[in-house]
Amino acid sequence: MKIIIPKKKYGFLLKTLLILQIFLFWGILIKDSTEAQKPSVSHYKRIISMSPGVTETLFALGLGDNVVGITRYCTYPIETAKITKVGGFYDPSYETIVSLKPDLVILLASHKAIQKNLEKLGLKIMIVENDKIEDIFNSIRTIGNFCGAEEKASEMLENIKKRIRVIKNITVRLSKPKIMLSVDRNAGTQLFSEVYVAGKNIFYDKLITLAGGENICSTRNIRYPVISGEGIIRLNPDVIIDIIPDYKKKGLKLKNIIDEWNRFPSIEAVKNKRVYVFGDNFTAIPGPRFILTLETLAKTIHPEVQWK
Repeated sequence: MKIIIPKKKYGFLLKTLLILQIFLFWGILIKDSTEAQKPSVSHYKRIISMSPGVTETLFALGLGDNVVGITRYCTYPIETAKITKVGGFYDPSYETIVSLKPDLVILLASHKAIQKNLEKLGLKIMIVENDKIEDIFNSIRTIGNFCGAEEKASEMLENIKKRIRVIKNITVRLSKPKIMLSVDRNAGTQLFSEVYVAGKNIFYDKLITLAGGENICSTRNIRYPVISGEGIIRLNPDVIIDIIPDYKKKGLKLKNIIDEWNRFPSIEAVKNKRVYVFGDNFTAIPGPRFILTLETLAKTIHPEVQWK
Protein backbone atom coordinates (compact mmCIF):
# COMPACT_ATOMS: atom_id res chain seq x y z
CA MET A 1 0.00 0.00 0.00
CA LYS A 2 1.15 3.52 -0.53
CA ILE A 3 -0.21 7.01 -0.14
CA ILE A 4 0.78 9.43 -2.87
CA ILE A 5 1.03 13.13 -2.19
CA PRO A 6 0.30 15.18 -5.33
CA LYS A 7 3.29 16.86 -6.94
CA LYS A 8 3.10 20.56 -7.69
CA LYS A 9 5.59 23.30 -8.51
CA TYR A 10 6.52 25.17 -5.34
CA GLY A 11 9.55 27.12 -4.35
CA PHE A 12 11.97 25.36 -2.02
CA LEU A 13 10.62 27.06 1.12
CA LEU A 14 6.97 26.57 0.24
CA LYS A 15 7.59 22.96 -0.71
CA THR A 16 9.36 22.33 2.59
CA LEU A 17 6.53 23.94 4.53
CA LEU A 18 4.00 21.90 2.60
CA ILE A 19 5.75 18.64 3.42
CA LEU A 20 6.08 19.59 7.10
CA GLN A 21 2.41 20.53 7.23
CA ILE A 22 1.43 17.21 5.71
CA PHE A 23 3.50 15.31 8.26
CA LEU A 24 2.14 17.35 11.16
CA PHE A 25 -1.50 17.07 10.26
CA TRP A 26 -1.63 13.65 8.66
CA GLY A 27 1.29 11.71 10.13
CA ILE A 28 1.77 9.85 6.88
CA LEU A 29 5.06 8.38 5.75
CA ILE A 30 5.34 8.78 1.99
CA LYS A 31 6.82 5.44 1.06
CA ASP A 32 5.89 1.95 -0.05
CA SER A 33 5.07 -0.12 3.00
CA THR A 34 3.26 -3.31 3.86
CA GLU A 35 2.41 -1.87 7.25
CA ALA A 36 -0.59 0.43 7.59
CA GLN A 37 0.33 3.83 9.02
CA LYS A 38 -2.12 5.81 11.13
CA PRO A 39 -2.94 9.47 10.50
CA SER A 40 -2.38 11.48 13.67
CA VAL A 41 -5.36 13.85 13.57
CA SER A 42 -7.88 13.78 10.77
CA HIS A 43 -9.58 11.04 8.78
CA TYR A 44 -10.76 11.09 5.21
CA LYS A 45 -14.36 12.22 4.77
CA ARG A 46 -14.80 12.40 0.98
CA ILE A 47 -13.61 9.15 -0.53
CA ILE A 48 -13.82 7.88 -4.09
CA SER A 49 -13.44 4.14 -4.62
CA MET A 50 -12.29 2.78 -7.96
CA SER A 51 -12.93 -0.89 -7.17
CA PRO A 52 -15.97 -2.95 -6.07
CA GLY A 53 -13.84 -4.74 -3.48
CA VAL A 54 -12.69 -1.45 -1.99
CA THR A 55 -16.25 -0.12 -1.98
CA GLU A 56 -17.47 -3.20 -0.13
CA THR A 57 -14.63 -2.83 2.35
CA LEU A 58 -15.51 0.80 3.06
CA PHE A 59 -19.14 -0.06 3.73
CA ALA A 60 -18.26 -3.11 5.81
CA LEU A 61 -16.09 -0.85 7.97
CA GLY A 62 -19.01 1.54 8.51
CA LEU A 63 -17.52 4.20 6.25
CA GLY A 64 -20.29 4.26 3.66
CA ASP A 65 -21.30 7.81 4.56
CA ASN A 66 -17.79 8.97 3.63
CA VAL A 67 -17.99 7.56 0.10
CA VAL A 68 -18.88 10.22 -2.47
CA GLY A 69 -17.95 8.41 -5.69
CA ILE A 70 -17.69 4.85 -7.03
CA THR A 71 -17.37 3.02 -10.34
CA ARG A 72 -20.32 1.74 -12.33
CA TYR A 73 -19.33 -1.78 -11.28
CA CYS A 74 -19.76 -1.07 -7.57
CA THR A 75 -23.25 -2.42 -6.87
CA TYR A 76 -22.99 -3.75 -3.33
CA PRO A 77 -24.36 -2.95 -0.85
CA ILE A 78 -27.69 -1.57 -2.05
CA GLU A 79 -26.79 1.88 -0.71
CA THR A 80 -24.30 2.26 -3.55
CA ALA A 81 -27.20 2.93 -5.94
CA LYS A 82 -27.43 6.48 -4.57
CA ILE A 83 -23.73 7.30 -4.90
CA THR A 84 -22.33 9.24 -7.85
CA LYS A 85 -20.73 7.01 -10.51
CA VAL A 86 -17.37 8.19 -11.84
CA GLY A 87 -17.06 5.73 -14.74
CA GLY A 88 -15.40 2.34 -15.00
CA PHE A 89 -12.14 0.73 -13.91
CA TYR A 90 -10.12 2.11 -16.78
CA ASP A 91 -12.37 4.81 -18.27
CA PRO A 92 -13.21 7.15 -15.38
CA SER A 93 -14.59 10.63 -15.83
CA TYR A 94 -11.88 12.85 -14.39
CA GLU A 95 -14.22 15.81 -14.58
CA THR A 96 -16.70 14.00 -12.31
CA ILE A 97 -13.94 12.93 -9.94
CA VAL A 98 -12.64 16.48 -9.54
CA SER A 99 -16.16 17.88 -9.13
CA LEU A 100 -16.73 15.61 -6.12
CA LYS A 101 -13.79 17.27 -4.33
CA PRO A 102 -12.43 14.06 -2.81
CA ASP A 103 -9.85 14.11 -0.07
CA LEU A 104 -8.86 10.56 -0.98
CA VAL A 105 -9.14 8.32 -4.07
CA ILE A 106 -8.52 4.62 -3.49
CA LEU A 107 -7.06 2.71 -6.44
CA LEU A 108 -5.81 -0.78 -7.12
CA ALA A 109 -2.17 -1.35 -8.02
CA SER A 110 -3.26 -2.13 -11.59
CA HIS A 111 -4.62 1.41 -12.07
CA LYS A 112 -1.31 2.73 -13.39
CA ALA A 113 -2.66 5.16 -15.98
CA ILE A 114 -5.39 6.47 -13.67
CA GLN A 115 -2.85 6.98 -10.92
CA LYS A 116 -0.68 9.19 -13.13
CA ASN A 117 -3.64 11.28 -14.26
CA LEU A 118 -4.95 11.76 -10.73
CA GLU A 119 -1.50 12.79 -9.54
CA LYS A 120 -1.43 15.46 -12.23
CA LEU A 121 -4.77 16.72 -10.92
CA GLY A 122 -3.28 17.10 -7.45
CA LEU A 123 -5.46 14.48 -5.76
CA LYS A 124 -4.41 12.37 -2.79
CA ILE A 125 -4.27 8.67 -3.67
CA MET A 126 -4.22 5.44 -1.72
CA ILE A 127 -3.13 2.28 -3.55
CA VAL A 128 -4.11 -1.18 -2.33
CA GLU A 129 -3.89 -4.65 -3.85
CA ASN A 130 -6.32 -7.57 -4.03
CA ASP A 131 -4.49 -10.28 -5.98
CA LYS A 132 -4.20 -12.56 -2.97
CA ILE A 133 -6.05 -13.18 0.28
CA GLU A 134 -3.26 -11.52 2.25
CA ASP A 135 -3.61 -8.47 -0.02
CA ILE A 136 -7.29 -8.25 0.89
CA PHE A 137 -6.41 -8.47 4.57
CA ASN A 138 -3.84 -5.69 4.17
CA SER A 139 -6.29 -3.47 2.30
CA ILE A 140 -8.93 -3.89 5.03
CA ARG A 141 -6.37 -3.07 7.71
CA THR A 142 -4.96 -0.10 5.78
CA ILE A 143 -8.30 1.45 4.93
CA GLY A 144 -9.47 0.98 8.51
CA ASN A 145 -6.36 2.63 9.93
CA PHE A 146 -6.39 5.62 7.60
CA CYS A 147 -10.12 6.24 7.72
CA GLY A 148 -10.79 5.95 11.44
CA ALA A 149 -12.13 2.39 11.61
CA GLU A 150 -9.19 0.55 13.15
CA GLU A 151 -11.26 -1.40 15.68
CA LYS A 152 -13.87 -2.42 13.13
CA ALA A 153 -11.15 -3.57 10.74
CA SER A 154 -9.56 -5.72 13.45
CA GLU A 155 -12.91 -7.30 14.29
CA MET A 156 -13.65 -8.00 10.64
CA LEU A 157 -10.27 -9.59 10.04
CA GLU A 158 -10.52 -11.80 13.11
CA ASN A 159 -13.98 -12.99 12.06
CA ILE A 160 -12.82 -13.85 8.53
CA LYS A 161 -9.68 -15.62 9.75
CA LYS A 162 -11.72 -17.63 12.25
CA ARG A 163 -14.04 -18.84 9.49
CA ILE A 164 -11.02 -19.75 7.35
CA ARG A 165 -9.55 -21.79 10.18
CA VAL A 166 -12.80 -23.74 10.56
CA ILE A 167 -12.77 -24.71 6.87
CA LYS A 168 -9.05 -25.48 6.81
CA ASN A 169 -9.29 -27.73 9.85
CA ILE A 170 -12.04 -29.74 8.15
CA THR A 171 -10.56 -30.02 4.66
CA VAL A 172 -6.89 -30.51 5.49
CA ARG A 173 -7.23 -34.30 5.81
CA LEU A 174 -9.77 -34.86 3.04
CA SER A 175 -9.07 -36.08 -0.50
CA LYS A 176 -8.12 -33.34 -2.95
CA PRO A 177 -10.22 -33.53 -6.13
CA LYS A 178 -8.81 -31.74 -9.19
CA ILE A 179 -10.62 -28.44 -9.70
CA MET A 180 -10.91 -26.31 -12.81
CA LEU A 181 -12.27 -22.87 -12.05
CA SER A 182 -13.55 -20.91 -15.06
CA VAL A 183 -13.69 -17.16 -14.52
CA ASP A 184 -14.86 -16.13 -17.98
CA ARG A 185 -16.19 -17.78 -21.14
CA ASN A 186 -18.88 -17.29 -23.79
CA ALA A 187 -21.69 -18.75 -21.73
CA GLY A 188 -24.87 -19.27 -23.71
CA THR A 189 -23.09 -19.64 -27.06
CA GLN A 190 -22.00 -23.29 -26.91
CA LEU A 191 -18.48 -22.05 -27.67
CA PHE A 192 -15.50 -23.24 -25.66
CA SER A 193 -12.70 -21.85 -27.81
CA GLU A 194 -11.62 -19.39 -25.10
CA VAL A 195 -12.12 -20.33 -21.47
CA TYR A 196 -10.26 -18.24 -18.90
CA VAL A 197 -9.31 -20.33 -15.90
CA ALA A 198 -7.65 -19.56 -12.58
CA GLY A 199 -3.91 -20.12 -12.64
CA LYS A 200 -1.49 -20.59 -9.75
CA ASN A 201 -0.49 -18.15 -7.01
CA ILE A 202 -3.60 -15.99 -7.25
CA PHE A 203 -6.70 -15.33 -5.20
CA TYR A 204 -8.79 -18.24 -6.57
CA ASP A 205 -5.90 -20.70 -6.39
CA LYS A 206 -5.64 -20.15 -2.64
CA LEU A 207 -9.40 -20.50 -2.23
CA ILE A 208 -9.31 -23.85 -4.02
CA THR A 209 -6.55 -25.09 -1.72
CA LEU A 210 -8.27 -23.90 1.46
CA ALA A 211 -11.54 -25.45 0.28
CA GLY A 212 -9.88 -28.84 0.03
CA GLY A 213 -9.20 -29.09 -3.68
CA GLU A 214 -6.25 -29.04 -6.08
CA ASN A 215 -6.10 -26.44 -8.81
CA ILE A 216 -5.70 -28.48 -11.99
CA CYS A 217 -4.20 -25.52 -13.87
CA SER A 218 -0.47 -25.42 -13.16
CA THR A 219 0.27 -22.21 -15.07
CA ARG A 220 2.21 -19.79 -12.86
CA ASN A 221 3.34 -17.02 -15.19
CA ILE A 222 -0.18 -16.18 -16.39
CA ARG A 223 -2.84 -15.37 -13.83
CA TYR A 224 -5.79 -16.40 -15.97
CA PRO A 225 -4.61 -18.57 -18.87
CA VAL A 226 -6.92 -19.20 -21.80
CA ILE A 227 -7.62 -22.81 -22.73
CA SER A 228 -9.66 -24.42 -25.48
CA GLY A 229 -12.14 -27.27 -25.38
CA GLU A 230 -9.34 -29.68 -26.28
CA GLY A 231 -7.30 -28.31 -23.42
CA ILE A 232 -10.17 -28.91 -20.99
CA ILE A 233 -10.38 -32.52 -22.14
CA ARG A 234 -6.65 -32.98 -21.55
CA LEU A 235 -6.91 -31.48 -18.07
CA ASN A 236 -9.87 -33.75 -17.23
CA PRO A 237 -10.94 -32.05 -13.96
CA ASP A 238 -12.90 -33.86 -11.27
CA VAL A 239 -14.91 -30.72 -10.53
CA ILE A 240 -15.66 -27.71 -12.73
CA ILE A 241 -16.58 -24.38 -11.12
CA ASP A 242 -18.12 -22.00 -13.64
CA ILE A 243 -18.19 -18.44 -12.27
CA ILE A 244 -20.85 -16.44 -14.13
CA PRO A 245 -22.17 -13.77 -11.74
CA ASP A 246 -24.22 -12.00 -14.40
CA TYR A 247 -25.94 -14.97 -16.03
CA LYS A 248 -29.40 -13.90 -14.89
CA LYS A 249 -28.94 -10.42 -16.35
CA LYS A 250 -27.97 -12.07 -19.62
CA GLY A 251 -31.20 -14.05 -19.60
CA LEU A 252 -29.40 -17.38 -19.15
CA LYS A 253 -30.79 -20.32 -17.21
CA LEU A 254 -28.75 -22.32 -14.74
CA LYS A 255 -29.67 -25.71 -16.22
CA ASN A 256 -28.77 -24.60 -19.74
CA ILE A 257 -25.36 -23.35 -18.62
CA ILE A 258 -24.56 -26.67 -16.98
CA ASP A 259 -25.87 -28.60 -20.00
CA GLU A 260 -23.39 -26.75 -22.22
CA TRP A 261 -20.61 -28.76 -20.60
CA ASN A 262 -22.21 -32.01 -21.80
CA ARG A 263 -20.28 -31.62 -25.04
CA PHE A 264 -17.36 -33.06 -23.03
CA PRO A 265 -18.83 -36.43 -21.91
CA SER A 266 -15.40 -37.97 -21.28
CA ILE A 267 -14.47 -35.47 -18.58
CA GLU A 268 -14.80 -36.79 -15.02
CA ALA A 269 -16.64 -33.69 -13.83
CA VAL A 270 -19.25 -34.08 -16.57
CA LYS A 271 -19.59 -37.86 -16.18
CA ASN A 272 -20.16 -37.48 -12.45
CA LYS A 273 -22.39 -34.40 -12.73
CA ARG A 274 -19.93 -32.26 -10.87
CA VAL A 275 -20.23 -29.06 -12.87
CA TYR A 276 -21.35 -26.13 -10.74
CA VAL A 277 -22.26 -22.55 -11.58
CA PHE A 278 -21.49 -19.79 -9.09
CA GLY A 279 -23.87 -16.96 -9.88
CA ASP A 280 -23.56 -14.70 -6.83
CA ASN A 281 -21.83 -11.43 -7.61
CA PHE A 282 -19.45 -11.70 -4.65
CA THR A 283 -17.77 -14.74 -6.27
CA ALA A 284 -16.16 -12.42 -8.83
CA ILE A 285 -15.11 -9.69 -6.38
CA PRO A 286 -11.90 -10.01 -4.34
CA GLY A 287 -13.14 -8.12 -1.30
CA PRO A 288 -14.22 -8.92 2.27
CA ARG A 289 -17.04 -11.18 1.04
CA PHE A 290 -14.50 -13.62 -0.41
CA ILE A 291 -15.14 -15.67 2.73
CA LEU A 292 -18.60 -16.45 1.36
CA THR A 293 -17.00 -17.71 -1.85
CA LEU A 294 -14.63 -19.88 0.16
CA GLU A 295 -17.43 -21.37 2.24
CA THR A 296 -19.52 -22.05 -0.86
CA LEU A 297 -16.53 -23.59 -2.63
CA ALA A 298 -15.70 -25.88 0.29
CA LYS A 299 -19.27 -27.15 0.51
CA THR A 300 -19.32 -27.69 -3.25
CA ILE A 301 -16.03 -29.58 -3.42
CA HIS A 302 -16.78 -31.69 -0.35
CA PRO A 303 -20.52 -32.40 -0.18
CA GLU A 304 -19.75 -35.47 1.92
CA VAL A 305 -19.02 -33.21 4.90
CA GLN A 306 -21.91 -32.26 7.17
CA TRP A 307 -21.29 -28.54 7.09
CA LYS A 308 -22.96 -26.37 9.70
